[in-house]
Amino acid sequence: MFPARPSAEMKSTSKSHNSMAAVLLQPSKWLPLYEEFVTKNASSVGQVESALRSLTYIIPGRYRDSEISSECVHSGVQLLSLYHDSLVSRVISRLPSTIPRPAPTPHSRYTKYWTSHSSLYHRVALSLQMIQYTELLWEMVARRRGQKTRWHVVILIEIAKAICRLLLLRLTNSRLLVSPPLPEREVDPRSAEDEEGDWNGVQTPANERSSDLSWTMPRTGMSLPSLPNVNDVSNYLISKVLTADDIKPPKALLHRITGQGQLAEVLYILRPVIYALAMQKWSGDKRSWRPWLIGFGMEYGCRQLAKTDFRERVAGGLRGLTGLEREELRKRGWAMSWWIMRGAFYENITKSWLRSLTDKMKGKPLLDLVGSVIEDYEYLWDNYYFPTATL
Repeated sequence: MFPARPSAEMKSTSKSHNSMAAVLLQPSKWLPLYEEFVTKNASSVGQVESALRSLTYIIPGRYRDSEISSECVHSGVQLLSLYHDSLVSRVISRLPSTIPRPAPTPHSRYTKYWTSHSSLYHRVALSLQMIQYTELLWEMVARRRGQKTRWHVVILIEIAKAICRLLLLRLTNSRLLVSPPLPEREVDPRSAEDEEGDWNGVQTPANERSSDLSWTMPRTGMSLPSLPNVNDVSNYLISKVLTADDIKPPKALLHRITGQGQLAEVLYILRPVIYALAMQKWSGDKRSWRPWLIGFGMEYGCRQLAKTDFRERVAGGLRGLTGLEREELRKRGWAMSWWIMRGAFYENITKSWLRSLTDKMKGKPLLDLVGSVIEDYEYLWDNYYFPTATL
């Protein structure tokens, strides 16, 4: 009996195993492989990131000894998502211009403009995001060494964030700061790949493609989109309508602020530092209203001052604001609701109300689970500064 010859399938399998073993033995190739995996599976990676964040949200104070490890996971996921955002953005920028892309949001257009035109803006904005993602972890570590060290670390972090924001205000020529200062992940490269089919050299079989009636022009190579369904003509036309913000250059999506508007923005940036200093000074009396009144009064005063400046300087007043400006003011308005979870307001009013609410939820289906999660978060609200910080 002669030994059977290895089949082609066995040969290809052995070759793939050998190539994989060769890659594993070369650590220099691990990072390119990981980047390729992330960009080709961006949607799945995003789902994993969301699942890990949700897990750390559910168990914040359930295990007292594991608070730092839980926050390490949360901070690590947030920092890793920043890296993934940069990978996805890099891949999308290399896609052929013939691939259709969804219309970017005003926030994305504005932040992409500054990150691409100013390397200093990109570095400062990235530093600010990294500080925000790790601030609670640093506070937890500092608290292990005493309350005095904890407040020193909190104030230093707030000063560092204020310096970054003042630099961004300067780099954008005195324009309203947007949150977040970096563009968010909007496009999945895998979906873009599916639309093109073979942009990376892999041809999608015809039977796997959706019904695509687009036509490619022979001279320019540009493709005309397929016609919409007869029943969706109105929706299709509405989606193609351009607004005033769509035709504005990215820099014009935010008005420059001067005078009292610029003063309001600077005070808004410095407010967390002043509030943290006040909290440190009266840290011995959690029920003292003085820090809360200082912080809330500054934020409310800055908001009213900024609105007054817009009314006087922008054509049309508040109605003349761009969509991005209205969105940012709306975010700041909602962020002010967190003052019910801070300082004296929380200690004197919200805390007792939450405890009575959780007591009523006990023993009831589903509501009991919600009540237990609220009780777990009370541990963070009672002992740490940054869980309720919004800036």
